[in-house]
Amino acid sequence: MAPVPSAAIAAAGLVGGYAVARWTKKRPLGGVALAAAGAVAAREWERKAGKKAAAALSGVYVAAFAGSHPLAKKVGAWPSVFAVAGVVGAASWAVADRGGR
Repeated sequence: MAPVPSAAIAAAGLVGGYAVARWTKKRPLGGVALAAAGAVAAREWERKAGKKAAAALSGVYVAAFAGSHPLAKKVGAWPSVFAVAGVVGAASWAVADRGGR
């Protein structure tokens, strides 16, 4: 079976974390999903592109999560989540999945 690209893991973590929080009405549970996917993605980023890239992409992941909140006030929750997931996925692909080191 082919490995799942880290870009997909990271983007799914943002979308999935929000979906879990929204549909269960338990924000901490959504945070667990978000953190778990972030940890898996970070492990893959380090493996594929090194520690510095993993640290930078982890920062992008956290910043995207934080930035989705004010963006949601302007464009709505789901569009905001999809937008930041796209940014994180693109950054992850460019740094780690496209070729890595």
